[in-house]
Amino acid sequence: MTHVHVVGLGMGPQHLTVEGAAALRAADYVLAARKGDVDELLEVRRAVCADHGVTLVEVADPERDRDQAADYPAAVRDWHAARVAAYAAELGARGGTAAFLVWGDPSLYDSTLRVLEQVADRVPLTWDVVPGISAPQVLAARHRVVLHEVGQPVHLTTARRLPEALACGQRNVLVMLGSEGSLGALEALADWSIWWGANLGAAGERLVAGRVSEVLGEVRTARAAARAAAGWVMDAYLLRAPSAGEAVA
Repeated sequence: MTHVHVVGLGMGPQHLTVEGAAALRAADYVLAARKGDVDELLEVRRAVCADHGVTLVEVADPERDRDQAADYPAAVRDWHAARVAAYAAELGARGGTAAFLVWGDPSLYDSTLRVLEQVADRVPLTWDVVPGISAPQVLAARHRVVLHEVGQPVHLTTARRLPEALACGQRNVLVMLGSEGSLGALEALADWSIWWGANLGAAGERLVAGRVSEVLGEVRTARAAARAAAGWVMDAYLLRAPSAGEAVA
């Protein structure tokens, strides 16, 4: 029976918890997907493994069909199926105790747990989860804000589905998985407030806050700078509508 520790990594070694470090030390190896010839995020995982004396095993990450944009769920299902096959082959051959290092926390916009459920249909497998520090947590800490107003909810979604959330009347929205193109949707929210961050917790972290109409250009500039500094960019932001009766310039 193979066992897997799914360990939340936050944004790197500085976020690895004591519990996560113990799980890594108990593993025989760490499985990690390699995305292309140059994969900066894989190198972060490699450094973490070296720090904790565990072997990193690379698995070529299957390509996702970007031409299936019209049917995003189908494209993701196909991609997950290919990942299942790749991980099942590696885990079945190696056995023992493995670990996966998941960016942020495994409960938020990550496929590892869904993939492992399917791997278990092919390989005798058990797994546990060690929580990590999520992007929303770091975003709130950096900006020193509470993610919701008193007695009110916060809606968590992706940048791709932000227009849908706004159309449904959401007025306090935490957005993840942003992109440069998705920032255009913010132009219609000129009087909203935004608390934005890229590569949160990493060396090239960038932060911007203010009224959307006043800081959107700064967000775009900071996002490009974060990518240039690190070779990659992950951003998240909180959007909040003005309170009733609040003056709009």
